[in-house]
Amino acid sequence: MRLKMIFSLIFSVLMCVGVCQVFAEAPTTPKILFTSTRDGNDEVYMMNPDGSEQVNLTQHPTEDFEAAWSPTGEQILFVSDRGGVRDLYVMDADGSNVRRVFKRKIKATKRGPTWSPDGKRFAYVHRDWDRRKFSLHLGRFGEEDVESLPYVGSPAWSPDGSEIVGNVSHALGSRLTFINLDTRDREQPLPDKTLPWQYLPSWSAAGDRLAITGNKHPRPAILDRDLHEAWNDKFTVYLVNRDGTGLRQLVEEAGPDIGVAALSPDGSEVLYAQEINGNEQLFKLDINTGVRTQLTHIGGPFHQANFQGDWFDPAYALPVSPQPDLLTTTWGQLKKE
Repeated sequence: MRLKMIFSLIFSVLMCVGVCQVFAEAPTTPKILFTSTRDGNDEVYMMNPDGSEQVNLTQHPTEDFEAAWSPTGEQILFVSDRGGVRDLYVMDADGSNVRRVFKRKIKATKRGPTWSPDGKRFAYVHRDWDRRKFSLHLGRFGEEDVESLPYVGSPAWSPDGSEIVGNVSHALGSRLTFINLDTRDREQPLPDKTLPWQYLPSWSAAGDRLAITGNKHPRPAILDRDLHEAWNDKFTVYLVNRDGTGLRQLVEEAGPDIGVAALSPDGSEVLYAQEINGNEQLFKLDINTGVRTQLTHIGGPFHQANFQGDWFDPAYALPVSPQPDLLTTTWGQLKKE
């Protein structure tokens, strides 16, 4: 009888390990992930799109940042150095059940994770500092082996699953670069003469346009401090169609440079970070009306920062309950249907 009870308990635990993660709860209302230093180190936070209910999800003494929602909103992929080196971790949407993505530890760091639309794969930047080599890797959850892709920085997986976009630096600036995942071909639709610096892309859920951080001014030839700071403050937020047309500057070049821009799933708002009164704060801009809303208001005797936003909206997500027939359907396609 006792052996039967022990077997039953072990079976229940094993079933939970394999199934409970599937039933992790997703937010039922739109939410924004971001990174904040208000606790003395980088931590992953979540808030409502109006800036209310800001909650620390990680609460760990090491650095936790670059959080990205899974397509269903049930899980969050993020970067942490809690294991001694910057690696990829995943947790449930409420910050619980934290686990490393890879069991094998390596010396190189991992940055910039992005989910595939079906939630089965992910891409990230692999940084081997000893060999001074950066590469883009494609991984699958539950597997240790990865695949190398043509390199781009700050990768973002397209909603239809067909390509990954990022930025590639060159002598005169940085170019928005798309990688076709079938052919591995690269495309750079936005020319240098239009915008010399093209960084940090973020997709709309429909996949028809992106928000990027950019600078239309060439880098000064002589980088004295004053000249460099004046040039650096020209980084701002742009909107561009997938084919490189329709480039539109959304925020004026005024004050300190603007950090990572994140487009809302419906494409109507953009989230970005900018320094104000000595601290970096998050702002939300309505693309249609131009109304800007400050979402964070931290302050103190030392510089603090809020940055790296990522949106989730259940209206643009796959159903939370497991449905095998939908697992290979992208969330952008579902919304269009």
